[in-house]
Amino acid sequence: MSQKLLIANRGEIAIRIARAAAELDIKTVAIYSSDDARSLHVARADQACLLSGAGVAPYLDGEQIIAQALAANCTAIHPGYGFLSENAEFARRCAAAGIVFVGPRPELLELFGDKVQARNLAQRCGVPLVKGSSSAVDLAQAQAFFADLKPGAAMLIKALAGGGGRGMRAVFRAADIDSAFTRCQSEARNAFGNDAVYVEEMLPRARHVEVQIIGDDAGQLVQVGERECSLQRRHQKLIEIAPSPSLSTDLRARIIDAALSMAETVRYNSLGTFEFLVRDIDGEPSDEFVFIEANPRLQVEHTVTEAVTGIDLVKTQIELALGASLAELNLSQAEIPAARGYALQLRINMETMNATGNAMPAGGLLTAFEPPVGPGVRVDTFGYAGYRTSVDFDSLLAKLIVHSPAHDFAAAVGRAYRALAEFRVEGVATNIGFLQNLLALPSVRANRVYTRFIEQEYALAVAAVAPSHRQLYFAAEPAAVNSVVDLSQSIEVPSGTQ
Repeated sequence: MSQKLLIANRGEIAIRIARAAAELDIKTVAIYSSDDARSLHVARADQACLLSGAGVAPYLDGEQIIAQALAANCTAIHPGYGFLSENAEFARRCAAAGIVFVGPRPELLELFGDKVQARNLAQRCGVPLVKGSSSAVDLAQAQAFFADLKPGAAMLIKALAGGGGRGMRAVFRAADIDSAFTRCQSEARNAFGNDAVYVEEMLPRARHVEVQIIGDDAGQLVQVGERECSLQRRHQKLIEIAPSPSLSTDLRARIIDAALSMAETVRYNSLGTFEFLVRDIDGEPSDEFVFIEANPRLQVEHTVTEAVTGIDLVKTQIELALGASLAELNLSQAEIPAARGYALQLRINMETMNATGNAMPAGGLLTAFEPPVGPGVRVDTFGYAGYRTSVDFDSLLAKLIVHSPAHDFAAAVGRAYRALAEFRVEGVATNIGFLQNLLALPSVRANRVYTRFIEQEYALAVAAVAPSHRQLYFAAEPAAVNSVVDLSQSIEVPSGTQ
């Protein structure tokens, strides 16, 4: 049967999906809102359909998207990540319309979309957890939970249906619970349509490690190694690494076994990521880890796993959704290659940063856009010279992925630093300079980092490094610079962060 795939997303991930589908000889249909017609994903698909409405809302309109898919004779829908990727009702409506949803079964989306249910599954599987609530809580219950913690301990308030760091607040003082609780509920309601929250004790210093799982409809499962995502800002990942340079062989095996145990219990299918925190002691991971959540979808950082294994995860996800088995794809556990060297992904965001480390969205006309190229360098982006960006959408402009086959992690960091120096973006403020600052820090080059590293050592990341970095490209002539249209917010920013 001839297949046709509608891509229910935009930007760089829509382009990534279109490329994978093209390799499978599957025609693709892009969708776009009225103010998103010049996004590059529209040109990269075989066909494009205009959605009714502007901004983010049309990309969340499942009924309209399914109608467009039927009108275009699509047999499948790939949701990418974000938007409708974890929406169980959307997956069910796709099935009811006779359209394949490229992702896990709806009941898995429901299970892992409820973070408390996911915690309860981990408990049944004997996977370690931090102290936390077993259901959604109200304000009084959150206050009582905090009061029951040991003196000096902190609490996380988290959206029940959350992800990506939205709807999450750390609380260190009882006096801050009320405002943090209200903020979390508001963010959760706006981002996920569900304002329920739960609470967990916060590990004072931890690393973020996640395991990539692949499952087929026959119940067969494989793991494709781990990634470390400890360099975050306000619970938003900035730099991701595969594999972790810091885990011992024993700890890596125990974390992977925990992920497989949970996935096997629910007969997981499609791509999925099981995420853990590892307690860090003086820059080194301890042997203590806890489960935090599972993401039943393609991850933003899937790219680094692809780089070190050579497995096209997006292509694999599509093939599995269309009925292939892991055996047919030559993906038994014995056939999964060991990670070769190290890969890093750096998120290039359109933003400026103030002196306290808060990021402000930026937008404008990209007057120059020249990504780096070369061995071990990949850029996933929808940017191009002449494109006017919009602050109505996510600030992610590009993902810079570098891979070094060397066993020395510092070699991969060095390749990433040089690639940033070659990345020419003009007209819109980005975080390239800040990422260069981070990579120049000895702690980062040695991976002696933790989830609050940027938050607690932001001044070090800005001031302790030379404020200027080499620019390995020709910048615009002064006359051209004067004509740049920059719509970024006008604020004073530290040197090297814009």
